[in-house]
Amino acid sequence: AKAAGKDGKYTQAFGAYGPERRGAPVRAFCRIDDKPVVIRSHVQNPDYVIVLDPSLLGLPEVTEGLKTETKIMINGEKRDLNVTNEVHFFDASSLALNLIGKEIVNTAMLGVFSKVSDIVSLDSIKKAIEDNFPDKLAESNKKLVEESYNGVIND
Repeated sequence: AKAAGKDGKYTQAFGAYGPERRGAPVRAFCRIDDKPVVIRSHVQNPDYVIVLDPSLLGLPEVTEGLKTETKIMINGEKRDLNVTNEVHFFDASSLALNLIGKEIVNTAMLGVFSKVSDIVSLDSIKKAIEDNFPDKLAESNKKLVEESYNGVIND
């Protein structure tokens, strides 16, 4: 959301948490628009879905409310899915382990989102990283975003 703001967009981002314990699957939502975002409810029919953990692909919540034009981005190797949507794969887990030593994939998947959606620029994501991480961590995360941006695999 911060990166989209740097591109002059209006944003709203929030998570949907229940009584889950730490490490349990959660849903998070982000609205990005050229005009102010006034709606405050969960996203029912997303334009984009990002799956950080491929083990969640069997859950109905992952694909509920999909529109025909919804694009799906998945952390992991290419596989067959039972959807007609446009699907993009990227092994963010391996890249994150290689570059930052931890399987933290959200930053890498931002690069995938930038490439697939063309809504948030790669430069704005890198600026947002610089604003939110210490220097050394910012450099490795910017590299993570760049490599994921350039490594997206289309279904």
